[in-house]
Amino acid sequence: MTLSHQTPDAPTRCALGLGSNLGDPKANLDKAVRLLEQTDGITLVARSSDYRTPPWGPVPQGDYINICVVIDTMLSPRDLLKRCLDVEIELGRVRDVRWGPRVIDVDVLIYGVREIREETLEIPHPRMGDRAFVLIPLAEIWPDAPLGDGRTAADALKTCPDQEGVVKLEPVG
Repeated sequence: MTLSHQTPDAPTRCALGLGSNLGDPKANLDKAVRLLEQTDGITLVARSSDYRTPPWGPVPQGDYINICVVIDTMLSPRDLLKRCLDVEIELGRVRDVRWGPRVIDVDVLIYGVREIREETLEIPHPRMGDRAFVLIPLAEIWPDAPLGDGRTAADALKTCPDQEGVVKLEPVG
């Protein structure tokens, strides 16, 4: 796979949100992070704790495990999105029901301070500032993450609804 790099000298700090509620969610998340780490042009900076979270949206389904990761990347925003989608496909993601259950979901939340509004790519992620399942793990590892609306992850978390449903899981082993 050939991915273009944005500049030869300056990586961009980004945040990704990952979630899974099918199969072995913990193993799915671990594999997705490994695949991202193995990508030329991506360096893992931090990984949040795992959080059990209730499903979001209108489709009845089981709880998720959600995490956030902070990366530095040389990939362009579109190539980063493409890599995230490729990881989803590699792990067996099928996009059949919007907000439905999934083996893996990898969302680009933040790409530096860039703002992109395209049909297939919106950065910063437009709804992350209202979703506890994103803000809690993001604020854990990057409290000053810029949400694009003048707030940081830590600021948005102060008024975010539904936090009581997000439960930090203790590491195994």
